[in-house]
Amino acid sequence: MVTQHRERPADALSERNPRVVSAVKLQRTAGRRRSGLFLAEGANSVAAALDTARVTELFYTEGAAARETELVAGAAALGVRTTLVSERAAQSLGETVTPPGLVAVCRQVDVPLAAVLDAAPRLLAVPVGIADPGNAGTLIRVADAVGANGVVLAGDSVDPHNGKCVRSGAGSLFHVPIARERHTDAVLAALGAAGITVLATAATGEVDLDDADELLRGPVAWLFGNEAHGLDPAVAARADHRIRIPIHGRAESLNLAAAAAICLYAGSRVQHAR
Repeated sequence: MVTQHRERPADALSERNPRVVSAVKLQRTAGRRRSGLFLAEGANSVAAALDTARVTELFYTEGAAARETELVAGAAALGVRTTLVSERAAQSLGETVTPPGLVAVCRQVDVPLAAVLDAAPRLLAVPVGIADPGNAGTLIRVADAVGANGVVLAGDSVDPHNGKCVRSGAGSLFHVPIARERHTDAVLAALGAAGITVLATAATGEVDLDDADELLRGPVAWLFGNEAHGLDPAVAARADHRIRIPIHGRAESLNLAAAAAICLYAGSRVQHAR
């Protein structure tokens, strides 16, 4: 039974309500940076956020409550403030063409790089300078799917709490440890000190992915380059090995998300082989 903090339909908050206005500001980088909060939109992301106890408030419309009764009730049972909002308020809170009417205000998820490495990871994804939030979210989702132990956003990378990144991740943002480090040199040094083999994806790599099983058996961190320019040759040169993905068709290359999916799956396949 949902009673705690839940407004009656007549009391649905409008888009002008200060709590709604404050939450809308989290759509911007500056608002997220100041508050340490971000928005998770839609049932998948909200459910994952609730499972990890990161939700501070859940906004919902009458329609969303009818579709996701158990989710809203579960949030209230956990002591989360559940707040009925008008359709117009939901439109201002949502960032999609058809807002789902279910938006959670969440505490940010990123952790220090040391926290990821102290957990003795065996498989890491390290995108360097990733700029597109959709690609970042997809990469995080792939890392989650293959059982990677973390994602390290190195260099000048997109904010993982960006709305498009959160939606593309479909809840995986809350499942996989994520670290951010602007200094790529510091990331490479830390990986080396932790005894993790660093592999760079490169079209001209000296090792074919099909022949890389022995390299993939130990702890591995995969470096992936920027969508537009690929991996900086100087960064690739610092990797322990450069791996090329064999292309048997006529495609000139693979985009970031596709390359990451192939490489992370290859690493997971070897590490989970029985």
